[in-house]
Amino acid sequence: MLLKLYKKNNNPQDLQRVIDILNDGGIIIYPTDTMYAIGCHGLKERAIERICRLKGVDPKKNNLSIICYDLSNISEYAKVDNNTFKLMKRNLPGAFTFILNGTTRLPKIFRNRKEVGIRMPDNPIISEIARLLDAPIMTATLPHDEDEDIEYSTDPELIDEKFGDIVDLIIDGGIGGTEGSTVVDCTQGEPEILRQGMGWLEL
Repeated sequence: MLLKLYKKNNNPQDLQRVIDILNDGGIIIYPTDTMYAIGCHGLKERAIERICRLKGVDPKKNNLSIICYDLSNISEYAKVDNNTFKLMKRNLPGAFTFILNGTTRLPKIFRNRKEVGIRMPDNPIISEIARLLDAPIMTATLPHDEDEDIEYSTDPELIDEKFGDIVDLIIDGGIGGTEGSTVVDCTQGEPEILRQGMGWLEL
């Protein structure tokens, strides 16, 4: 199911539909400030497991990431020291994934790795959904084959053709990007860029 949403002035019933799907353990595809992503309610373990299966990801070996609505939210789910907080404040919302040590508020599936990726995309659609949900959204890149044309993942209608049968809702927020977020590891105190993506870190 494809649902058109806009940067502002969305119909509250449309937004509520998205929230209901997430609260019911559903999976959605949505725009971010980088690429379209797949996600679910970040505290519902079964939905997270479903995404891991779809992507062929082992949560014991791969970090999982969540979208938080704002900085005050983050400290519930990750351990943030003063310097990291200031760094995040300078750079978020933006095209970054900050790797932090997780807290026990996260489901057990996250605790396999003890770390969690934190996203606060600069995209009003997913930001508003995270605010209304009042919970983190587990987020991941779309599943894709190595030899596949990346362009399919920028067009909501093509995404719907490919994934419409295996997810509960696809949000059409316009054409998406093709470059991922910049991944910054903050678990050891000093920030270390693990992958340079769309975001340029302001230290």
